[in-house]
Amino acid sequence: MATEVLTTADGRAKTALSHQHAATWFAARAEGRTIPVGTATPPDMPARPARPELLAPRDVPRRRPGSPQGRIALVHAVAHIELNAVDLHWDIIARFGHVPMPMGFYDDWVKAADEESKHFNLMCDCLEAMDSHYGALPAHAGMWRAAEDTAQDLLGRLAVVPMVLEARGLDVTPGMIEIFRKANDDATVAALNVIYAEEVGHVAYGSKWFHFLCGRHDLDPKDVFHDLVRTYFHGALKPPFNEEKRAEAGIPPDFYWPLADQTPPRRG
Repeated sequence: MATEVLTTADGRAKTALSHQHAATWFAARAEGRTIPVGTATPPDMPARPARPELLAPRDVPRRRPGSPQGRIALVHAVAHIELNAVDLHWDIIARFGHVPMPMGFYDDWVKAADEESKHFNLMCDCLEAMDSHYGALPAHAGMWRAAEDTAQDLLGRLAVVPMVLEARGLDVTPGMIEIFRKANDDATVAALNVIYAEEVGHVAYGSKWFHFLCGRHDLDPKDVFHDLVRTYFHGALKPPFNEEKRAEAGIPPDFYWPLADQTPPRRG
């Protein structure tokens, strides 16, 4: 099921299949049936539509968010992030099926993939309301790099994807919401608020299963997190950090501040 999502190219079709498989999974769980997890051979790179054109990060045009074109570009960028997140959450299921994990691990990532599918479609709806669409602009080609770098390391995947990349979403989404609030775009504000609320859960899933695996192997979670992020993440973490939401998701400041490119503010 996960590999079928990963090998479907069109964004709307990919997310429809994601919703379908999530519904099948949770219907079985509600009835007390267990769908066998098994193992799979997911693609190194998920299938993608012909558009958007994928560019190196430095080549993606920068637009001011104060203009209508800038706001379209911002929503397009979020849609691209959400589509990659759908694949990342199905990929962790398909790629690491050989690692013995409790059934709750699969419950969490199927739910996260289902929610990311909703988020992609919300952003596509917002783009279409702006007379645009996903694929109309170029997008960031580096989004899958974290998956490639951690393809053989489940702890590394949990550290870098939910606990760094998705946690970054908690830092920047409030500012995005304010941009669309100032533009009186209530629909996009509402969509971003849904994403903001649910992303806390996805970061929390990462933290929960990261700590679970550290406990299984008698490892210190903070030290392991620092080592893995320095190994797999390219560059320092960038403040300001949304400390409240990060704490809600189970990531305390002593996990991320030592990896930042500046020192933490002094507490009064």
